[in-house]
Amino acid sequence: CEKGQELFQFIGQNCGTPDAPQSTGNRVFRDFLPRPCFNVLEGGRHAGNALEIQEFMAVPFLESFKENLRAASEIYYHLKMMLIKNFGDLAMNTGYESGFAPPLKKTEQALDFLEQAINKAGYYSQTTIGLDVAASELFYKGQYRLNGELQKPKKILDYYEKICLKHPMIFLEDPFSEDDEASWQEFHAKLKTQSSKLLIVGDDLTVTNPDRIQQAKDKGLCEGVIIKLNQIGTVSQTIDAVNLAKSFDWKVIVSNRSGETNDDFIADFAVGVGADFIKAGAPAGGERVAKYNRLLEIEKILNSKL
Repeated sequence: CEKGQELFQFIGQNCGTPDAPQSTGNRVFRDFLPRPCFNVLEGGRHAGNALEIQEFMAVPFLESFKENLRAASEIYYHLKMMLIKNFGDLAMNTGYESGFAPPLKKTEQALDFLEQAINKAGYYSQTTIGLDVAASELFYKGQYRLNGELQKPKKILDYYEKICLKHPMIFLEDPFSEDDEASWQEFHAKLKTQSSKLLIVGDDLTVTNPDRIQQAKDKGLCEGVIIKLNQIGTVSQTIDAVNLAKSFDWKVIVSNRSGETNDDFIADFAVGVGADFIKAGAPAGGERVAKYNRLLEIEKILNSKL
C-alpha cells in the first residue's frame, strides 16, 4: 500500500474490522493467522466419482501456519500412496480443488482413508476433519441421496451423529439443504443440548449475504459461516457479512472457489478480517499453493516484527 502497510493490515485497519495484526510473539498464529482447512479428498459435482459429500478436509492445529502446511503436505502424500496401492492409476484423479477423487462409493471409506493417512503422517492427535456436505446437491423431494440411497432427514441427522462420534470432526458445512430449515434447527438444537463442540457451518444457506446470515442466526440454524468474496459482490459487502457473523460470536471461514486463479488476495483478506479458518483447497496446484505461500509470507512478516 502507499501508506507502507501490508495489504492485510490495510484491510484490518481501514475497513471496519477488528485490529489487524501489528506485533506478534507466540500470538502470531493463534491470534492472527486463520487455521487452514485442506481439501484432500473430493466428491460430489467437483469430482465425478461416486462419493456424494463434496469435500473431506484435513484441519491440523499445530503452533504455526508453516507447521500446519507441512502436516497437510505429509498427510496428502500418505493419502496418495495409500490410494495408489488400492486403486492404481485411478488414484491420481483429482477434483476441482486438487484433492484426490478416487473411485470410492461410501462416506465411511473416504473418512477411513483420510484418518489412516493422518495417522501414517504422525499427526493423529493434532488434526481434525471438516466436511463440506453440500447437501443442497443431494436433496430430492424431501430426502437426501447419501451412500447410494435416498434417506429421510432424520436418518441423515443420525448418520452425522454417528460419524462425528467415530471420527475427529471439527465442522460440518451445509449438512442440509437451504430449503430444509427444520433439519438445520433440529441438528443445531440437539448439539447445543449435548454441549457439542462440533460446528455447523452455512454456505449455500448464507451465501455471504448479511440478510441471510441474520435469518440463520434468528432461526438458530448454525454458528459458523463460509465467506466468499464474489458471492455478495464487493469487498465492503463481504466485510459487512464478516462483521455481522462476528457480532454473533460465530466462526468465520474465508473460502476459495472451485474455479480459482493464482491471485492470493483471500490470504490477506482472511488475516485482515481475523477469520478463524481459511479454505484454499489441497496443498497442491498452483492456484491453491499461491494462497498458502502468501500466508507463509505473512507469518514471516509478523515474526520479523518481534
